[in-house]
Amino acid sequence: MTKIVDKNKSRQGLGKPNMLIVLVAALILVMVVWMGVGLFGEAIDPADPVGGAPAEQPVEAPGAPATPSN
Repeated sequence: MTKIVDKNKSRQGLGKPNMLIVLVAALILVMVVWMGVGLFGEAIDPADPVGGAPAEQPVEAPGAPATPSN
């Protein structure tokens, strides 16, 4: 014999936004932690990094007089 179930009782997730609340709260928590890590990374960033690329020297145009160095 087939059991007849009301269509509103057989649906999942209606009337209970618990999972949505958990997902939104987790997303907000992840964003807060990401901002904290970013701020911490900026705070410990050295002003003069070691082993970086050398600074580019200005290139003089051909035929231009050389600037004297003191």
